[in-house]
Formats: sequence, C-alpha cells, structure tokens
Amino acid sequence: MAKARRKTHNGSAQKRAMRPTWEGHLRLSLVTCPVAVYTATERAADVHFNLINPKTNNRIRMQTVDAGTGKVVDRSELVKGFAVSKNKYVLFEPEELDAVKLESTRVIDIEEFVDASSIDRIYWDEPYYLAPAGKTGIEAYAVIRAAMEKQDKVALGRLVMHQRERICALEPREGGILLTTLRTHDEIRSTAEVFDRHLPKPDARMLEIAEKIIAQQEAEFDPSEFKDRYEDALRDLIKRKAKGEEVVRSEEPEEEEKVVDLMDALRRSLKGGGGPSRDKADRFLTAHGRRKKPGSRKRAA
Repeated sequence: MAKARRKTHNGSAQKRAMRPTWEGHLRLSLVTCPVAVYTATERAADVHFNLINPKTNNRIRMQTVDAGTGKVVDRSELVKGFAVSKNKYVLFEPEELDAVKLESTRVIDIEEFVDASSIDRIYWDEPYYLAPAGKTGIEAYAVIRAAMEKQDKVALGRLVMHQRERICALEPREGGILLTTLRTHDEIRSTAEVFDRHLPKPDARMLEIAEKIIAQQEAEFDPSEFKDRYEDALRDLIKRKAKGEEVVRSEEPEEEEKVVDLMDALRRSLKGGGGPSRDKADRFLTAHGRRKKPGSRKRAA
C-alpha cells in the first residue's frame, strides 16, 4: 500500500482543507448517504512554464484571432461550433447546449456488483476518494463499505462529473472507498490496429534465457522507487538558473548499440551485462546522487 505523500497532525483538518470535486449522495437500493468526491492524485508539483518575451521579461498574453480576417475577437463574443464539412460549422448558443445536458441528480446509484478481476485494466481511468460528507448518513456509508469488503466485490455505478456521465467503480480502501472512473468500450482501440498477430515463434533456448533474466530481476512493486527523473532534472535546472549559475549543455547521449546477435545479447544480459540503456540510467542516477546500492531492490518472496 502506498504511503500518503503528506501527513498532518490532524487528519480531519487536512480533509476539510481539500475542496471536493463532486458532492451528492451514494445510494444502494433504499439506503442513501451524503458523500463527497476528492481527487486521489495531484499534479500541483509538476513544473509549468510561462511564455516570456526575453526582451522585456513580460509574460505573453494569448489572443483569440479570427482565422479569416486576422482581427482579434473578444472571448465573450464567441460561440461553440461543430465542423460538419471543411470550413462549415453548426453553431450552438449556450442555452441550446444546456438543454441537452444530463440531469445531474447528484446521486451515485449502485447498479451492480462485480469481481475486480473481471474489469480489464485498460478500462480503469481516474482514481478519486469517496468520503462521507458530514456526520449525517455516516453509518449507512460504513455499512455499504463493510458489505462490499466482506463480499470482496466492486460496485458499479454512474455519476455526472464535469458535464459528462461517467461509469465508476467503487471499492473499499483503507478507511474509505476508492472511486475510479471507467472508460467505455467505445473509447478503447482495437489491438488489431497495432499488434501483429503473426509473431515468430520464439527459439526455445532464447526463451529459457529470457525467463531466467526475468527471474533475476523479480521484485516487489514499490511506487516510492519510481520518480519522474525529467521533472527532477528540470527542478534542479531551475534552482541553478535562479542562483545565476551558468548551465553547460551535457554531452550528447550515446547511440544505442544495434543488437546483431540476439542470443549473445541474452546471454550477456543473464551474466549481468546492463547494456547501454542500463549504463545510461546508472550514470544519470549517479550524477543526481540517487543511484541505488547493489542489492537494494526487494526481491519477491
């Protein structure tokens, strides 16, 4: 289980400080309780750049320009349009779009229960935390959560979020419920568009060596070991630039070696030959003081 990124002395105070993404009710048959949805992930730590005019050090302001006349148009004068053919659009007033909005009942109706393993991972989308909203109905929330946990089932329901109806999966997680929006079948591309169904049959000896390499690198998943190295490098660059340091361009990365003999490459890998990619990764971690000590990875039991 991943540890929370931030800790406070008062958990309830932290939750109150968070702004819910959605508020409404969770309903199982005739049992209803008020709930609030909070984002389970955060992107606030991401590095965001602004476009700056280097001659004045001022930010650039984007303008909406008519593609035909080249004149600037105020955003308040714009309407939404759908292209029906080249340079031909059907225009919509805000009232017309509001008329077809799904009626938001602010209720997550649980429609059915399934095994989590029956939902293909490709359908899982955005995770959220579903928590009780206030003290009213908290007992009903606890009963629904405990029943799902005891039956080891995932609840499927629907909610309207950001003017769009989403299918969602609800499952017990620690002291609450994890709500994950699900992609629809129409959103998933067919594998036939990408994968070659006629792959060559692997050589038995090569397959055996590859399996041994996998066994050597077997480990328990620890999300704390995986960092966004590009973001870290950007932050380090920003700090150095802010201090006035001169940034020297690093050497060009070495080109990957072309594998001529697959069997030879597999054998060298089995003996511990990291290869160009592994060597580059090690150099990167060493340069940033984050190279792991040999044997630091946790082997699976």
